[in-house]
Amino acid sequence: MQPHAPSSADRSLVEFWFDFSSPYAYFASLEMDGLAERTCAVVIWRPFLLGPAFKTTGTQALTSLPLKGDYARHDWRRIARLHSYPFEVPTPFPQSALAATRMYYWIEQQDAAKAVPFARAVFERYFTRPFDLSDASTVSQLAAEFGFEMNEAFFGSQSPEIKERAKALGAEAIARGAFGAPFFFADGEPFWGWDRIPMMERWLTTENENRSFWGGGRQTSDEGET
Repeated sequence: MQPHAPSSADRSLVEFWFDFSSPYAYFASLEMDGLAERTCAVVIWRPFLLGPAFKTTGTQALTSLPLKGDYARHDWRRIARLHSYPFEVPTPFPQSALAATRMYYWIEQQDAAKAVPFARAVFERYFTRPFDLSDASTVSQLAAEFGFEMNEAFFGSQSPEIKERAKALGAEAIARGAFGAPFFFADGEPFWGWDRIPMMERWLTTENENRSFWGGGRQTSDEGET
C-alpha cells in the first residue's frame, strides 16, 4: 500500500517572510517548493518591508554599509553561479517593494491561488531583467498577466484596506522578531536567512517530541495556506 500524505492538520507550517527587493529572499523563493515537497510542510508566503525592521534594529541595507555591501554583491553572484540561478543585480538597487507588497495582498484577497505565482513573477522580473519594483503601474501590468484588469489592480492595491493590511502584517512580523529577509517561522521556530534553510529542514523533519534539544517546540498559527 502507498503511504498516505499527512492531513493539513498534521503538516508543519512554514511562514516565509520576505522583502521583494532582497536577493537572499529571491534565492529562498526558488527553494520553497522543494522544501515543502521534502518536508510535507505548508508554506505561507508573506511579503513585508525591511525599512521599518531596519529602523527598529538601528541598521541599514547591506549595500549601504562599507565592506558589507561589496561582500554581499559578491556573495549573491556566487550563490547564483553555484546553484545556476538566473540573477542580475537590479539597477537601481535596492528599490522600494511597497507597490509589489500591496499588490500581493490585493491579489491574495481576489484569488488566493494566484498570489504566490505573482510573487514568483515579481522576483523573476526584478532579478533577471529591468523591472521597476517601486512603480505601481509597472506592478499592475504584471498583475494583468494573471488575469486581472490593470486599472482595477492598480486602484485596488492602493485602497485603504490593502494599505492597512500590508502595514499591519509588516508590524506583526517585526513584533514576532523578524528583522531581516528572508525570515522564517517553522512551526513557530524562527530562522533568519537563506543559508538557514537546511537547518530549518532538519527542524521540520525532527519529531516534535525530540525538538527540545533545539530549545523550541511546535507552535500553531491561525494562518491558512496560500
